[in-house]
Amino acid sequence: MIRHLTAALLLAAATSLSQAAEINISRSIESVMVEHNGIEVEIKRNQAPNARAAPAWTLTGRNCPPFCVQPLTVAPGVETVGILEVVKFMRDELTFEEGLIIDARTSDWSERGTIPGSINIPYTHLRRSTEGGGFHMEEAFEQFGVTPKPQESGWDFSNAKKLILWCNGWWCGQSPTAIRGLLDEGYPAEKLFYFRGGMQSWQLYGLNTV
Repeated sequence: MIRHLTAALLLAAATSLSQAAEINISRSIESVMVEHNGIEVEIKRNQAPNARAAPAWTLTGRNCPPFCVQPLTVAPGVETVGILEVVKFMRDELTFEEGLIIDARTSDWSERGTIPGSINIPYTHLRRSTEGGGFHMEEAFEQFGVTPKPQESGWDFSNAKKLILWCNGWWCGQSPTAIRGLLDEGYPAEKLFYFRGGMQSWQLYGLNTV
């Protein structure tokens, strides 16, 4: 009897330990599902306790300039968010089509791997410059729920979606440039969110990419 009781207690303890070792995103969020290019993707942390980020995302020797630390506040009225806010945005705004997550990096970066549920719109498409920015502005704004004002110049932002913009990390200037470009066009600051940690934070936290 004692032997069986001891075995049962050990099994219960092992089960409890196994459950406690589950690597969740937060206390209340184990994972979230998003749609990426028509495919359902589960966003979840790497469950291996000894997992490490890829070497490229642990590099600290980036030259400044151009890879200089970005300010915590990218522009007045634009909220800076972290990983948990991004995940909750995926669960809520993204699911109910009230918002979009924008990978503002150039396509060569995005093709190496992106955050599930993101749309790649390079920062050069969201600002007016000699590099061709603005040429794709109307196409991008159509996705954002923004339309040209009828019979006058400018944009109608009354149905504009909330946007989270991100790039490679706190040393990357691509999403800040995109945010400033959107603000220059009149996009409401309260509908723009800056994920400053970007891909580097995402990778270091052990979250999957596509």
